[in-house]
Amino acid sequence: MNRQYFSFIGVSTLLLVAIYISINTGSIKVSPLELFTGLILGAEGDIEVIKDLRLPRIIISLFAGAALSVSGVLFQAVMRNPLADPSIIGVTSGAGFMSILLVTIFPTLFFYMPLFAFLGGALAFLLVYMFSWKTGLDPLRMILVGVAINAVFSGLSQSFNYRGSYAVTSVSQATTSTLEMKKWSDVEVMVTYGSVGLIIAMFLFAFCNYLAMEDKTAKSLGVRVNQARFIISAVAVLLASVATAIAGMIAFIGLIVPHIGRILVGTDHKKLIPFAALAGAFLMLAADTLGRTMIAPNEIPASILMAVIGGPFLIILIRKSGQLYGN
Repeated sequence: MNRQYFSFIGVSTLLLVAIYISINTGSIKVSPLELFTGLILGAEGDIEVIKDLRLPRIIISLFAGAALSVSGVLFQAVMRNPLADPSIIGVTSGAGFMSILLVTIFPTLFFYMPLFAFLGGALAFLLVYMFSWKTGLDPLRMILVGVAINAVFSGLSQSFNYRGSYAVTSVSQATTSTLEMKKWSDVEVMVTYGSVGLIIAMFLFAFCNYLAMEDKTAKSLGVRVNQARFIISAVAVLLASVATAIAGMIAFIGLIVPHIGRILVGTDHKKLIPFAALAGAFLMLAADTLGRTMIAPNEIPASILMAVIGGPFLIILIRKSGQLYGN
């Protein structure tokens, strides 16, 4: 209990520190009091620059990291597989592809981009389920099929690079995680859809705990297993899709954070889901802040940093997967 308590305190503290550092990283630096009074009273100058350029980027990073991490927790609960991640099983690439289609064909429907991304993510997840089913769902088969689905949608997205400059701009926004020049309209979309998904996810902890059991055991307790899987999967797809539509394709964050969360706060999803949201927000903001300062004035996308971190982590996790989830 003490470790869980201190884990929440620790990650919350790190998150607040990361927000403060991100706000003051760059040529403009302000104190918390100056920032607060400036935002309330509408001060001009440096505060306006921070408000229009840095704050939207910070807020999107926080919500995207939280959404992808919680999505990873939910997918791992549904599949009973610690290797499940929205990027590995093709959900983010499917969502990114549909986002590209929307922006290219209907550029005025930007606010509805997450809905189209949700359809793309849901399609990818449905394909994974369909092609993985063979007298039951095998966790390893689902991961392998997911990798193939991810490759297909990623290839389709990259094909837009050869369809003109406007499409190239759309592809860059939807397939990379460079968060520069994000606007408050992006924040509105991210916060609106992301908040809905995160709030619903918080109330699904009991279903996630039941799905950790064998299906027969869960059914004997009165749980409608298939219905629970459908609801949890839908929320997970929504979270991954909205993050992809606004922040771009970011791999491994939905894999790393849930695993760390299980080590620090345990497997009870009542604690794991909120911890994953906090830790994911911190990790994403830290990666984005580091990426924009390492080689300033140029930037390294957060997706690249997460790939560098997540690749070795995935290898370690695969090697130890036989000790997880009782496999």
